[in-house]
Amino acid sequence: MAEIEHFCDPMEKNHPKFENVQDTEMLLYSAANQMDGKSAELHSIGQAVKEGLVANQTLGYFMARIQLFLIRIGVDPVKLRFRQHMGNEMAHYACDCWDAELLTSYGWVECVGCADRSAFDLTQHTKATGVRLAAEKKLAEPKVVDVTEPQVNKGAIGKTFKKDGKAIIDHLAVLDKDGLLELEKSLADNGYYVINIGGAEFQLTPEMVSIKQHQKTIHVEEVIPSVVEPSFGIGRIMYALFEHNFIMREGDEQRTFLSLPPVVAPFKCSVLPLSNNTEFQPFIRQLSQDLTKLDVSHKVDDSSGSIGRRYARTDEIAIPFGVTIDFDSLKSPHSATLRERDSMAQVRIPLDDLPKVVRDLAYGKTTWSAVEYMFPKFEQQESVTKAA
Repeated sequence: MAEIEHFCDPMEKNHPKFENVQDTEMLLYSAANQMDGKSAELHSIGQAVKEGLVANQTLGYFMARIQLFLIRIGVDPVKLRFRQHMGNEMAHYACDCWDAELLTSYGWVECVGCADRSAFDLTQHTKATGVRLAAEKKLAEPKVVDVTEPQVNKGAIGKTFKKDGKAIIDHLAVLDKDGLLELEKSLADNGYYVINIGGAEFQLTPEMVSIKQHQKTIHVEEVIPSVVEPSFGIGRIMYALFEHNFIMREGDEQRTFLSLPPVVAPFKCSVLPLSNNTEFQPFIRQLSQDLTKLDVSHKVDDSSGSIGRRYARTDEIAIPFGVTIDFDSLKSPHSATLRERDSMAQVRIPLDDLPKVVRDLAYGKTTWSAVEYMFPKFEQQESVTKAA
């Protein structure tokens, strides 16, 4: 699992970067459509938030970012939808919750959950630890508020309860207004108030604690933040990626490959000498060093076998680009072919330019179509044998 805990103002759940994603088109399967037996529908996330289908901008922002992330790492957009939790499965404390589901051979599988969990998380931490977890929010204008707070005689509590005194004082410090009013009523009606801490009961008297109600002018306001929690199932996402990107070559079902995007492919390119000719070695060594300097992970395959067989091997492990050193590479100016895995198209590029071109392709700074426009196509037919 991988999670984000994003805290936000419970009264103002707008997001400063929402406008950057508001036009993102998403396939949303609302609770209402599920109840009515209808299909998922396309909405822009901006429209969905405006209409109240998605609870607020912060939740919508993270939903859109989840979609953009999944598509970038290789999820098929056609096999992605967001399903809203229905009333009978929504957590009692949640404002809204959507699951990013990916279509696999097992059907639609929940891979990422995105929930507005309200203030439940910090409230529960406060109850468990006795530490008030709140944030201060600066007000545009000062305001006068009614304040109800405990007046604690720490000396009397410490003298009476010894080592338990601190836990009692901490417990009183986190009581909400209703709890304080209950304490005041019990002291007035019964002359004492009983608190329970970890199964032990302690009886407090008016000499130990009292309640003060007054007004004060405040310039900051204390709020318990809400949390929006995207939660990623890494294993499920990876399985869907492999399914979505497992492809068979058209006209040759025995020749399969993984079409992972370059940004997530473990190796960004392969370096393939056309043969074991010793004259190729200095060029391979230099190219490998230059790629390493640019942080381009690569694999040198100088094993025996046809170039087609070796291309097929690198395709199977998702290497998106292949550089072939051949006899033309020995001529000045030195160059090599660069092959793109999915289309099998090739271009001829000077060796001095190759490492930077591969780096830019691998990290999304340029596209294959732009590279094809800049450099001459290499028209020689790829040698593919049955062994490949």
